[in-house]
Amino acid sequence: MAEPFDLGRALARLDSAAPRRESGRVTEVTGLVIRANVPAVRVGELLTIETDPATGGSELMAEVVGFRGDEVVLMPLGEPAGIGPDSLVTPTGRPLSISVGDGVLGRVLDGLGRPIDGGGPIAGGQPWPVDRPAPDPLTRRRVSRPLALGVRALDALLTVGQGQRIGLFAGSGVGKSTLMGQIARQTEAEVNVIALVGERGREVVDFLEESLGPEGRARSVVVCATSDAPSLVRLKASFVATAIAEYFRERGKRVLFMLDSVTRVARAQREVGLAAGEPPARQGYPPSVFALLPRLLERTGNDAHGSITALYTVLVAGGDMEEPIADEVRGILDGHVILSREIAARNQWPAVDVLPSLSRLMGVVADPEHRAAAARLRELLAAYERQRDLILLGAYQRGADPLTDEAVARLPAINAFLRQRTDEAAPFAETRARLLNLVSQPE
Repeated sequence: MAEPFDLGRALARLDSAAPRRESGRVTEVTGLVIRANVPAVRVGELLTIETDPATGGSELMAEVVGFRGDEVVLMPLGEPAGIGPDSLVTPTGRPLSISVGDGVLGRVLDGLGRPIDGGGPIAGGQPWPVDRPAPDPLTRRRVSRPLALGVRALDALLTVGQGQRIGLFAGSGVGKSTLMGQIARQTEAEVNVIALVGERGREVVDFLEESLGPEGRARSVVVCATSDAPSLVRLKASFVATAIAEYFRERGKRVLFMLDSVTRVARAQREVGLAAGEPPARQGYPPSVFALLPRLLERTGNDAHGSITALYTVLVAGGDMEEPIADEVRGILDGHVILSREIAARNQWPAVDVLPSLSRLMGVVADPEHRAAAARLRELLAAYERQRDLILLGAYQRGADPLTDEAVARLPAINAFLRQRTDEAAPFAETRARLLNLVSQPE
């Protein structure tokens, strides 16, 4: 006897069936760009491109970045070797997603979220979209509590709150990566997510073994796209790392997110934009760069579940803080820390230039006594800097300015307070107590 027709079951099977997708062919490869004739695709969708078996025969992933007439403009997520005019292009019908779960802690991933540390697939991973919207501004919890970073100069004078986003501005070789590793080891955050974008290949292992260390790596996820990776992979690394941080935030964790560096992310987007046909705007950067930055940076911070405290490094060549990327990032974030090559030359570590640095939320997360002590220390440093040349030349006469006299007397103690070895722990309560004692003790 024939089984009765079940309409509901038939409709359910129809809904779960994969739609038929039409493939196309590559029509042109020019520099970083691949063009193809593929119907019914959308910007941001992933496609697969067949490569020549002589070069390995594996499929190459590419992303739709634009259209030119009837042709699709693609950017490869790998090297385009082996692609020819007869290469088959097949849509996947989905954007880039990664596998993420608690098993990702302690792992090192590439710019597309794939493990590269030899530890196998992510245990218990679940699909997680990479490109996600920022939290609704009306559902964000206010930043109200401090997050100890374990660095005296920052915790004492530039106190950071849980969910704050702050920039670390410095030239090359001033110690950004070392400072990031020190913070990752000593912070009170439960999870660290660290993105290394455009780094030298040699520096990755150095960062993992020396700067981060075993204690920092155990509670960290490192996403790495070195300088030789394709521009789209370097760009995607920042989104992959941000998505991983969002995963832990949704589970109520206190997350510390570090991206080194935003400048290299902007340069990767510049390469993508110019290759796709965008006109250059500010100093060679196309408009998409300045649309990308707030879309990326606004995804961190607090939401209704947890917090992502974010630290973004920015390269400033020659200390030019008015450079387009530095200026744009400084306007988006909740504060900036300046690392000075001149201070580093004095053998002072970390080389934080306190006076031009600012934490916009310190007034909210630090208690009044702490704020008053920090303000007094800044006042003394400013008084000394005003007279530095005269003091070093021996032309300053003691008694000419009482505040400068006090600054000169206290300077050795201030410098000793601001100096900190990379392996030296600095609990927040101890830092606060030392700061109050430093400004209140007699000369």
